[in-house]
Amino acid sequence: MLTAAFRSFRTVAARQPVRAFSVSAARLSAAPPQLLGEGGKAGEVPTDENQSTGLERFELLGKLEGVDVFDMKPLQVDRLGTMKEPIKVYSLFPERKIGCTGFPTDSHDTIWLSLNNTLKNHRCPECGSVYTMDFQGDAHADHHH
Repeated sequence: MLTAAFRSFRTVAARQPVRAFSVSAARLSAAPPQLLGEGGKAGEVPTDENQSTGLERFELLGKLEGVDVFDMKPLQVDRLGTMKEPIKVYSLFPERKIGCTGFPTDSHDTIWLSLNNTLKNHRCPECGSVYTMDFQGDAHADHHH
C-alpha cells in the first residue's frame, strides 16, 4: 500500500507544468505601485529613507519635497457654518472625520463628526455649526483588496 502511494506521488511529481511560471502572463491589477526603498548597504546602518516602505515612505518622500501629503493642517474656521453657508471640508474619500471645537475656536470640547456623501449637511450638536463635504475624489473608485 505504501509503495502504491509513492508510485502515484512520483507520477504526479514527474509531470512537467504546461508553462513555466517565469513566462506566465502578467496579471492585471488596479493596485497602486509598491513604494519600496533600496534597503541598507552591507556594513552600514540604513536610514529611514533606505528602509521605509508604503505610506511611511510616501510621507518621507513628501517631506523631502516640502509637501504635506496627508493635509494635516487644521481647518480654518473664521465663522459659524449655517445651513445657507456651511463650512466646506475638502475630501478625496466619500467619508471624512472632522473635529468641531466650536466658534470661536475652543469654545467647547472636541466633538467628532463623520461627514459623508449621503447627507448634504452635518451639524455639530454642541454649537450648531454646519459642515458639508467638498468631495473631489473618484466616486467609482473601489478599494481593490
